[in-house]
Amino acid sequence: MIKKNKKVILLFITTLVLVILVSCNPSKKYEDEEKASIRDYLSQHSDKNFVLKPSGLYYLDVITGTGDIPRKHDTAYVKYTGMFLDGTVYDSNSEIYGITDTLIFPVNEGWKIAGFDEGITYMRVGGTAELLIPSSLAYGAAGFYPYIPGYSPLLLDVQLVKVKLGLGPGK
Repeated sequence: MIKKNKKVILLFITTLVLVILVSCNPSKKYEDEEKASIRDYLSQHSDKNFVLKPSGLYYLDVITGTGDIPRKHDTAYVKYTGMFLDGTVYDSNSEIYGITDTLIFPVNEGWKIAGFDEGITYMRVGGTAELLIPSSLAYGAAGFYPYIPGYSPLLLDVQLVKVKLGLGPGK
């Protein structure tokens, strides 16, 4: 009888600990806060008709270009400004900030955060776009210390200056 009671008590304690651990998911709070900040931004900027892509990326063509669309293995040449949703700039290669170099990177090969890589593939050379990138397509829960906190959605203004065609399949 005592052994049976010990087993019941042990089972109860184990179940209680598991319930507490599952219900105390601290990341859920931050995920909810991020979703709310994205909703607030979109609400405050309702004049911008962002398109929500299946990945979770919000894409807005500001100026539609007329040139090539970059594909995997191509090289993109871009001007960009990266901001937090409150407008604070965290990175840029814009003349406004005294930088004149064009960012050059291979498209969809993991050199940039996933949201940046994806957003470029919707653009045409000569175009500009805004990318609202949730943290799941950027730096995630960890962030990029010390510059970008975890669960930070990012806003990128991107100008696609040039595309150098790659040597990938079908080229």
